[in-house]
Amino acid sequence: MSEKYPLNVPAPRHFSYVVKNVPNVTLEQRERALKATHYNEFAFPAGMLTVDMLSDSGTTAMTDRQWSAMFLGDEAYGRNTGYYVLLDTFRDIFERGAQKNWKKSIDLVRTDCTDIDKMMDELYLCEYEGGLFNGGAAQMERPNTFIIQQGRAAESVLMEIVKKILATRHPGKVFTIPSNGHFDTTEGNIKQMGSVPRNLYNKKLLYEVPEGGKYAVNPFKGNMDLEKLQQLIDAVGPENIPLIFTCITNNPVCGQAVSMANLRATSEIAHKYDIPYILDTARWAENAYYIKTNEEGYADKDISEIATEMFSYCDGFTMSAKKDGHSNMGGMLAFRDKGLFWKKFSDFNEDGSIKTDVGVLLKVKQISCYGNDSYGGMSGRDIMALACGMYESCNFNYLDERVKQCDYLAEGFYNAGVKGVVLPAGGHAVYINMDEFFDGKRGHEKFAGQGFSIELIRRYGIRTSELGDYSMEYDLKTPEQQAEVANVVRFAINRSQLSREHLDYVIAAVKALYEDRENIPNIRITWGHNLPMRHFHAFLEPYPNQD
Repeated sequence: MSEKYPLNVPAPRHFSYVVKNVPNVTLEQRERALKATHYNEFAFPAGMLTVDMLSDSGTTAMTDRQWSAMFLGDEAYGRNTGYYVLLDTFRDIFERGAQKNWKKSIDLVRTDCTDIDKMMDELYLCEYEGGLFNGGAAQMERPNTFIIQQGRAAESVLMEIVKKILATRHPGKVFTIPSNGHFDTTEGNIKQMGSVPRNLYNKKLLYEVPEGGKYAVNPFKGNMDLEKLQQLIDAVGPENIPLIFTCITNNPVCGQAVSMANLRATSEIAHKYDIPYILDTARWAENAYYIKTNEEGYADKDISEIATEMFSYCDGFTMSAKKDGHSNMGGMLAFRDKGLFWKKFSDFNEDGSIKTDVGVLLKVKQISCYGNDSYGGMSGRDIMALACGMYESCNFNYLDERVKQCDYLAEGFYNAGVKGVVLPAGGHAVYINMDEFFDGKRGHEKFAGQGFSIELIRRYGIRTSELGDYSMEYDLKTPEQQAEVANVVRFAINRSQLSREHLDYVIAAVKALYEDRENIPNIRITWGHNLPMRHFHAFLEPYPNQD
């Protein structure tokens, strides 16, 4: 764009090679499908939707570079080439940060290097230790990085091993695991290990609506409430808190960003009490974008530089790389080599030598459930697409366009007069507070937010994700936990996929539904009320609001 002759509109950043047509589906056909699938939105056929905003997980439209990288992957069972490339990609972004020798490993493969000595020295046998991603012999001797096919599997591996270790050391003891916001699968895995999840954030700030609908600077509503964290530690005792989590961005708390200052302060509190600090990092790039554009001292830093600092404060992390990996499949679990997590969950002999390495336990679980450690349930081609996608997510222009799509949708709802829009928008989605949407007239037991989601499918073919009273199991929680539930519906925006035409259609549909909100049905659970993570498989039934 010429600076001398400005157009005052953004320049396009990409264009499409592939078009997928949307089928014509009648209201009667959607009603039939809803009834046949017990009104479970996860079971509704995607091929019958006009716009699918259920999740941004694995729904990315990958770039041409990623598609080409897939042809470079090999499907070897042991130590496929992509294994080495992926680990080095993670080191680039999360430990080296904007160094000039970026993409060295992936470029070696791209150039079809036949210099075997070079490949051995710079890729296959490259020794690396002391961080989150050991390499060479160190990764075999002290495994600390585990490729997994998605985030919830990484959480499951972590929680199961932590559960076994804690149960052996403290039989029958119940532990508490706090976070700024546990997502549904994280909370589900914590519950299944017999521990109590707590979400510590500022709900009053979350639902604050700025004058005119816009903040001058992002208020980082996703931050851990440090005062609540300290109060919880004082109340239950640090010995009863095995891990402290931070979710970046804070998905259950409306996709809101977490400041670098808050990450640093939470890490300091955790380490003050010798508690390992774990990050849930599905949307690390979007969080880095918000830090760059809103937090003092970061405007001139690259996304990867910011990511490197974010990860420097943690002792380990879980990741669904199906989000900010800009990929359709992938995940990671890692902890710092000889760091606090390793020390707390490994067993040592009296002379200080290692007796049972927690990394070995995690590796055994990974191999037994998901495959050899060098692919962890992923194909070689998907590993290469992920490695390439991680670099794509460091592109500021891509992130800027993505975040502004979310802003456009949120502002569209707000300007249409829809109550309850959470502002600012999250980095991957827009959320609506169902309590305010329904003017506070629907009780928690009516699951009206789920009714909203079902009715949006029925009338307009738009699928969203209810992340409130129903999915977050309000009725099964203690009063303290109930106060921590954000009763919201999420409109996730798939990466690099949706056009403004899609968003305008969604805005018009939600406006129409809002104006007829009295006729949105309530929902009752007919089967699976107490199932773990019930929203994935429970049976539902709508009933009129008048009842």
